[in-house]
Amino acid sequence: MMIQLQTVVDVADNTGAKKAQVIRVLGGSTARRGKPRLRTAGLGDIVVVSVKKSLPNSEFALGNDRKERSNRRKTKAVVVRTARSTPRPDGSFVRFDSNAVVILDANNEPKGTRIFGAVARELRERGFMKIISLAEEVV
Repeated sequence: MMIQLQTVVDVADNTGAKKAQVIRVLGGSTARRGKPRLRTAGLGDIVVVSVKKSLPNSEFALGNDRKERSNRRKTKAVVVRTARSTPRPDGSFVRFDSNAVVILDANNEPKGTRIFGAVARELRERGFMKIISLAEEVV
């Protein structure tokens, strides 16, 4: 867990985006022991991100019109790596060095054609089979 609002994450695909900031968590968990909390996302959860850093020739590159630029830089993404350890049913834990997302299109399919770095096996249970097949390594 623990990807929350304003978390800066790496983008692990070849869409041209490099860094993104989480601006909304869709789903995820909210409450612990009856106390309300911020909505947090874990592996396989969908978030809305704002692309903060990108390659100059990508679709997320800065434009001249402010309104057009802000709309173009918001997109949905799925969390593929978290620095916070995540428990597994067999009692083991999985933890990565950084937080990373893969940018999605309107059908919740990856927008890029390559996925960089390792991704968690939990994505398979969430139905992101295309990401699993494109990934270099599944941990």
